[in-house]
Amino acid sequence: MTDSSPTALRLHDSDNILVALLPLAPGAPVVAGVAASEAIPAGHKIATCAIAAGEPVRKYGQVIGIATQDISAGEHVHVQNLGMGPHKQDYGFGSNVSPIASLPPADFMGYHRPSGRVGTRNYIGILTSVNCSGSVARFIAEEAGRQGWLAGFPNVDGIVPIVHGTGCGMSGKGEGYETLFRTLAGYGHNPNFGAILMVGLGCEVMQIGDLVDRQALKDSARFRYMTIQQTGGTRATVDKGIAILRELTAEANRISRAPAPASKLVLGMQCGGSDGYSGITANPALGVASDLLVAQGGISILSETSEIYGAEHLLTRRSDEVTGRKLLDLIEWWEDYTARNFGDMDNNPSPGNKRGGLTTILEKSLGAVAKGGHAPLSGVYRYGEPIDAPGFVFMDSPGYDPCSVTGQVASGANLIAFTTGRGSVSGYQPVPSIKIASNPDLWRRMEPDMDVNAGEILAGVTLEEKGHEIFELMLRVASGAHTKSEAQGFGAVEFVPWQIGAVM
Repeated sequence: MTDSSPTALRLHDSDNILVALLPLAPGAPVVAGVAASEAIPAGHKIATCAIAAGEPVRKYGQVIGIATQDISAGEHVHVQNLGMGPHKQDYGFGSNVSPIASLPPADFMGYHRPSGRVGTRNYIGILTSVNCSGSVARFIAEEAGRQGWLAGFPNVDGIVPIVHGTGCGMSGKGEGYETLFRTLAGYGHNPNFGAILMVGLGCEVMQIGDLVDRQALKDSARFRYMTIQQTGGTRATVDKGIAILRELTAEANRISRAPAPASKLVLGMQCGGSDGYSGITANPALGVASDLLVAQGGISILSETSEIYGAEHLLTRRSDEVTGRKLLDLIEWWEDYTARNFGDMDNNPSPGNKRGGLTTILEKSLGAVAKGGHAPLSGVYRYGEPIDAPGFVFMDSPGYDPCSVTGQVASGANLIAFTTGRGSVSGYQPVPSIKIASNPDLWRRMEPDMDVNAGEILAGVTLEEKGHEIFELMLRVASGAHTKSEAQGFGAVEFVPWQIGAVM
């Protein structure tokens, strides 16, 4: 933040826009020599000088688009005069690698698994192979709730039915099948599940036997499976499911929380309902927390490939060439994926993002990448692929939040941090989600849903102070403190595997 006034903020010396810190009326002074020529909403952009049609508009010291018409000083810069334009980046592989110094070890209280991973929660999962078994999975969970025996197992957080809309009507090979396979296997291995019961129908494309035979899910102490067809229908499956759940719950209840190093945390980072403040407050503050976790030897996951589009060069500069080219391969895949599905990579930002002040995907992406802090990019992974090395990494996913988080949980995330500027109400059982508000207005309106007020940065709290606050909250939540979304019961409908390919 290089220049500010009570009304506006300049983020970089080379920027030709300012960001309004509050709603501005026509004639309101902004900075020396510049006054608003029209009403400017809070979080939106104001031209600091005349910008001719075809000239680049800069924010964060980066090009966020091209003026589509002449813009005068003090004018509102938004969808009416700013467009995507061509963008070519200097990838500069490895030119901005800054190793993160290690820190004295921090710890949390977690559930140690035989795999060596550590859970921040201890749930029993009812995982479904296909949409056709979803209702029965919920019937089993509901019946367990009615019987009330779960209260006798204090170390178990609850029973979570994981249901979805696919698993059949798809090819039994190829990209779509393998993506769902990784997702289901990843949930089966997530350390926040103490045990898993998998329920299928029996005739679906995604066969439970394939998951077992390929060693994806094969741990008799914490994994059981059955199909409705072989068990004898709905009632028989519910009765058998309850009996199995009692055994699994007793097994999961045998362990309790114990000290674990922060290096066992796997953080999935998300942003949803972003606004013009997200890239100034919440996202870079989370970036500080991400760097603190990496310094502890933990894993921090950035995702949403379609929402780093136009900012990928900031990540390739923080990686070696092999890793950077993996990221660029994903970008090329996405360009082809959207084109063959008659989409557009600048279909983002959403209407809500635009009301909050974001105009182009370039602007949104530059703010979104700030969640990744400054650590080197050490790996690039497919959706739901197990993350097998520490550090700051990237996992491919859509920008659609529930789908992206589903992939991160499948990849091993045991904690989620979610920034928002417009407001978000969601949770992601079995993984707790910390909500970070980008502005004080959102905090005032939706405090019961928000865990952190990053809008305080606009009032003088430093990014470093807020980042440390987020990191300390991460440790408390990992140790069992409930997030606002958990306390309200969110997480039952947010399992959304990425469906790729034809539905048949």
